[in-house]
Amino acid sequence: MSVEANTKPLVIRIKPEDNVAIVVNPKGLPEGTELEDGTMLIEGVPSGHKVALADIGSDEPIVRYGEVIGYALEPLPRGRWIRETLVQLPTPPGLDNLPMATRPAPEAAPLEGYTFEGYRNADGTVGTRNILGISTSVQCVAGVTDYVVKRIKQELLPRYPNVDDVVALNHSYGCGVAINAPAAIVPIRTLQNMANNPNFGGEVMVIGLGCEKLQPKRLLGEGNDEQPLRIIDPAEEIDHILSLQDEQFEGFGEMVDGILEMAEAHLRKLDRRRRETCPASELVVGVQCGGSDAFSGVTANPAVGFASDLIVRAGGSVMFSEVTEVRDAIHLLTPRAADRSVAEALVREMDWYDNYLTQGMADRSANPSPGNKKGGLSNVVEKALGSIVKSGTSPIVDVLGPGERIRKRGLNFAATPASDFICGTLQFASGMNLQVFTTGRGTPYGLAVAPVIKMSTNSTLGNRWHDLIDLDAGRIATGEATIETLGWELFEMILDVASGRKVVAADRLGLHNDLVLFNPAPVT
Repeated sequence: MSVEANTKPLVIRIKPEDNVAIVVNPKGLPEGTELEDGTMLIEGVPSGHKVALADIGSDEPIVRYGEVIGYALEPLPRGRWIRETLVQLPTPPGLDNLPMATRPAPEAAPLEGYTFEGYRNADGTVGTRNILGISTSVQCVAGVTDYVVKRIKQELLPRYPNVDDVVALNHSYGCGVAINAPAAIVPIRTLQNMANNPNFGGEVMVIGLGCEKLQPKRLLGEGNDEQPLRIIDPAEEIDHILSLQDEQFEGFGEMVDGILEMAEAHLRKLDRRRRETCPASELVVGVQCGGSDAFSGVTANPAVGFASDLIVRAGGSVMFSEVTEVRDAIHLLTPRAADRSVAEALVREMDWYDNYLTQGMADRSANPSPGNKKGGLSNVVEKALGSIVKSGTSPIVDVLGPGERIRKRGLNFAATPASDFICGTLQFASGMNLQVFTTGRGTPYGLAVAPVIKMSTNSTLGNRWHDLIDLDAGRIATGEATIETLGWELFEMILDVASGRKVVAADRLGLHNDLVLFNPAPVT
């Protein structure tokens, strides 16, 4: 199939009721090409883009994944290239009469005996990395934090070989904000829960300024928030907070010395940690897609969904996200809720985001991006239908608000915007210790705080970005691999990356995105 795919016309039709298919051939198909079902292309169709397999009248539905992705804005004869400009966006599913927790959980035997080498923490969580995190209470100190992190890496870290890294948790929050506004809980709990991610092992420092609204002690759970989150062992008296305005410091040099002294105390503790064999049930894997294309819902995302089911069967946890890329497929998710309360929580998150977009005088048509459209995605409906397959088939056991910490093992919906870096930040705050990221257009995205496995949805990207992509799922499109075989390959890779046996491309190259908070509250 891989040889024929370059010469023989190859298209993918997901379900028999679909009246469109996507072109697989890397260079597209020219006008006059005859498909296997007898369809004759009346114009050239680029790779990943849709071709009409039947005559579609004006205002008639365009069907992919067995679902209506839009309506024809003009008559579309068989063999026509279905550009996004020819597709009218349908109304989203209503939120009032959805099927709620109606689908029985699929029968699947527990997956036993799979392990990884992780760092076990005092609170019972397990990290995949051993990192000193240096958080900040306000953006004002970000420059100082970056400076001291460089010094720590150069001067201290070489003396502590069992510590993987030192990472600054800089952000744009902390002052000049309506800190008591109801929506301010989102950035605040995000910062709190990031400090409690298992990859930090409780060894998080906070650098503050001294006059900010968000006082440093709140980031370690010492404030008056609903759930204290601090996991730091009180048995060892080590300082965790340093304010630059502290009168003990005479000049910048003394500030830096104070931070370095505090950091070394934490590094000594982290250096005593060792990887140990842990069951796969301790995995908390975030799944996300970015730079998606029409292959995303056919190759990489289904393979991720298969691996997600394996993790759940092994007792582990998976979180999928991206509200705007779920909203138009919500009618396919509420039936999978473990119970009615979970289904209702899904609906609440969709409704909250609908209102959030309305307040900002925007709507879901702002998604997809120009790159998504170049990759063959016509609109957010088509994108959502391909996005949700990352969740596999397992029941959804819980719904997390933005930045909330994971509470239950199994498949979780963690509500986040679709922005890659905001989604990654929020999933990390929710407790993920490893992320899987699929892309069709390509992105160098990575996180310093957790390993990110990047999968290409098509082999053209996988081959061109051979040193940036960890796993090529494009082989599914050409028939060289199946969803099942790629799903197992990804599952085994997750165990290897979580154990430190394999280094992902982003970490090998040092490509790491900033952590970016989601702040729906007012800025004063």
